[in-house]
Amino acid sequence: MTHSVCIVGAGIGAAHLAGFAQLPDLFTVHSICDLDEARGKALAATQPGVGFTTDLAGVLANPEIEFVDICLPPHLHFKVCMQALEAGKKVICEKPLVGSLAEADQLAAKLAETCGFLSPVFQYRFGLGMSQLQALMAAGLAGRPYVGTLETHWDRPASYYDIPWRGTWAGEQGGALLGHAIHIHDLLPAVLGPVASVYADVATRVNEIEVEDCAALSIRMESGALVTSSVTLGCAENISRMRLMFEGFTVESDHAPYSLAEKGWRFVARAPTTQGQIDAVLATVENPPIGYAGMFTAIAEALTGADSAYVTLEDGRRSLEFVTAVYASARAGQTVALPLTADHPMYGGWMP
Repeated sequence: MTHSVCIVGAGIGAAHLAGFAQLPDLFTVHSICDLDEARGKALAATQPGVGFTTDLAGVLANPEIEFVDICLPPHLHFKVCMQALEAGKKVICEKPLVGSLAEADQLAAKLAETCGFLSPVFQYRFGLGMSQLQALMAAGLAGRPYVGTLETHWDRPASYYDIPWRGTWAGEQGGALLGHAIHIHDLLPAVLGPVASVYADVATRVNEIEVEDCAALSIRMESGALVTSSVTLGCAENISRMRLMFEGFTVESDHAPYSLAEKGWRFVARAPTTQGQIDAVLATVENPPIGYAGMFTAIAEALTGADSAYVTLEDGRRSLEFVTAVYASARAGQTVALPLTADHPMYGGWMP
């Protein structure tokens, strides 16, 4: 069977539509819902059989639609997620999932109450590079993680902020840490386990906006591994990069900003692990679905009850906990330990 989807929001929704189009045996896009009629109709017209509507209430009431895929500006995510779950829809929601740990916990309560399904969007997790790293770790060749470096070095000129909600606390809920680096930071717990603490320094240096567009982070993992993260929207090009130094090898990701794991990564053996051992494992890794298509495939697998690497609400909450800790550190000028409890001053949100 195929799952029927309505994509709500025709901005990043265009990338979602392309991802679903790669999986015709799993998903059918019923319609695009957007208040911008010209933009929404134009996107719907790119795929045969895709309808268009401006009526979100009608989407939520339509029994033909199984999934609501939320691709709206961040400040609308919580409200529409709650409405969709209440309407009995399965939910996919772009990052950031919601605007606080309190909202994430309310969402979890609604999910339990409705026996619903919700998957946040973290498409960086899906692709050949991540599959290779996971295979090497499963084979026991990684050993202890020592240190890592993350780079989110993107270029966002002033014209990027011509869309009114961008660059504002009310519209975006945050800056480069929330809207850009959130993907690469999600890879840390996915690969290395929980974050233990973070020290952050943030600044607005590139454009005249309310939120940060530069950051430097020092992160300690529960495993003891030390990771640094450099973030800017003032690079001359768009580059994402992750380097991790394990006991048994060093790995460097591809540099593609929006599809970090699409291509194979570079793995260099460290004695006593040999390059031959690494290459033998890599030779067994098949090309998986990448990016959005990979994420949607994992969702479909989860619905069959199969073992699946789909992104869970807990994953989305963990990313928000990290963002909360980063903003708390930057404002206090001190290291913040995780996990954060409900009595933390920013549990209800990090808005200044």
